[in-house]
Amino acid sequence: MLQENDIAAIWLTLKLAGITTSILLVLGTPLAWWMARTRCRLRVVVDALVSLPLVLPPTVLGFYLLIALGSNGPFSGLVKALGGSNLAFSFTGLVIGSVFYSLPFVVQPLRDAFVNIGQRPLEVAATLRASPWDQFVSIVLPLARPGYLTAIVLGFAHTVGEFGVVLMIGGNIPGETQVLSIAIYDHVEALEYGQAHWLSAALLALSFILLLSVYTLNRRFSVVHV
Repeated sequence: MLQENDIAAIWLTLKLAGITTSILLVLGTPLAWWMARTRCRLRVVVDALVSLPLVLPPTVLGFYLLIALGSNGPFSGLVKALGGSNLAFSFTGLVIGSVFYSLPFVVQPLRDAFVNIGQRPLEVAATLRASPWDQFVSIVLPLARPGYLTAIVLGFAHTVGEFGVVLMIGGNIPGETQVLSIAIYDHVEALEYGQAHWLSAALLALSFILLLSVYTLNRRFSVVHV
């Protein structure tokens, strides 16, 4: 049976994943579009920075975010001046850490989708006097739909499975910063394998369903466009 703290951890995890994915779609779309279209030499640097969480240990990223967002960090004065509180060990801090950690899982599928569209559809739209915004909304977004689907699923699933980053920046406060992965760790540490099994099985099933959905829908999109 699920305990009260487990239910709170599940809800907090889903809330964190939903907010993080939404923020990444808003921030990641213009960034991915720029990376797909620009010829600037700085693109290689930006690409490396975006991909950094793929190879950087989560605890390292979490440690530096903890330093940056802590009470003595460079952003603490600005946050307090705006009437905010300490970002470390808070849900807002978890969101910030998750955005950084899941960034490549959203930006890279979007960038690849934009690249695969090519220049030809936009050139045709330009000859019909479509503005850049009309081109993006009417042509790019529909054609990039599989990329958006992949980005949403990967960003959401990756945020759900976070451990190192959220533990470093959020700690383990039940009902506030204790997410599903940390709750599983607590149960295992307390030798409560039954509770750990329930949560782990739920996380395993959710991950499989999300991946199965994206593969199935992407396959349908591929058949439609053939």
